[in-house]
Amino acid sequence: MTTIYIDKNDNFDIIIAMKLHILVCDGVFDLGLAALTDTVGLANAMSSSLPQAPAHIELTLVGVRRRILTAQGLTVPVVTARGVPEPDVVLVPAFGDKMPDTLSARLTRPDVPDAVAALQLWSTAGAHLGAACSGSFLLAESGLLDGHRATTSWWLGPMFRQRYPNVTLDESRMLVNSTRFTTAGAALAHVDLALRIIRGRSPALAALVARYLLVEARSSQAEFVIPDHLAHADPMVERFECWARSQLAKGFSLAEAASAAGTSERTLARRLQSVLGKTPLSYFQDLRVEHAVHLLRTGNASVDQVAAQVGYSDGVTLRALLRRKLGRGVRELRRGG
Repeated sequence: MTTIYIDKNDNFDIIIAMKLHILVCDGVFDLGLAALTDTVGLANAMSSSLPQAPAHIELTLVGVRRRILTAQGLTVPVVTARGVPEPDVVLVPAFGDKMPDTLSARLTRPDVPDAVAALQLWSTAGAHLGAACSGSFLLAESGLLDGHRATTSWWLGPMFRQRYPNVTLDESRMLVNSTRFTTAGAALAHVDLALRIIRGRSPALAALVARYLLVEARSSQAEFVIPDHLAHADPMVERFECWARSQLAKGFSLAEAASAAGTSERTLARRLQSVLGKTPLSYFQDLRVEHAVHLLRTGNASVDQVAAQVGYSDGVTLRALLRRKLGRGVRELRRGG
């Protein structure tokens, strides 16, 4: 029996996974697959300790090929997609290909269209689909994410945005949810994805599993993003980023930024939007936040002094920006939390 859990904070429904399939493709990311299976396995093992124990999740590893090897060469025991009952939830772990060039090549392999067809079939039948890290690319390949919001590994954001322009990407988020889809960020966000599905069945069970796994609530990847890594995806964006870093304490000027990047204001704004999904000013603020966090963690300057070094008039403004961008306060950042 499938039921619905309504999350009153996020205002969406998430299908409880009574029959949970993990779609495993050749070259799957070992850590991602293990994170999903072990988190669900721990939930099943601990469910009986609750006063109102939820039913076990029926976990099945499914493949579109009979023989599946992980990125590290381990064999995965899968059943073929055609030989299993219709699932309530399907999760897609990441590929072992971590960089844009190898991931792009991976998506051209012949098993990808078969995996896409399976996802489309399951979605049509009413299954909730989820993916983490580069697994979000496979979900996007199906076209099912068109018109929806999603997230992926932060460093793959430019590639994702250019490849799937009809998907609204927010790679700063750890999880993005809707009535039909859940996508998660990089690597260990596989745990967040699994916990999200478990929370749909039992918030108490998800909280218990998170405590055993030492996983704190985390809504953002923003603190882990390396802005200049993203800037290198495009020469014009890289030139803007070099100018911006030299101007953090002085302030932002779109005209000066465009001149330094060797282009017009309109073209610069369009290029940053297409590559990073941000306005020039928003990316400028990201660089300010990155530098402020570095100063807070490596020095003893007061918040007001740090604020002045990154171009803000007072510490109150900086505190509010850090809380909004990272979901963390100054004390947490100073102690590396």
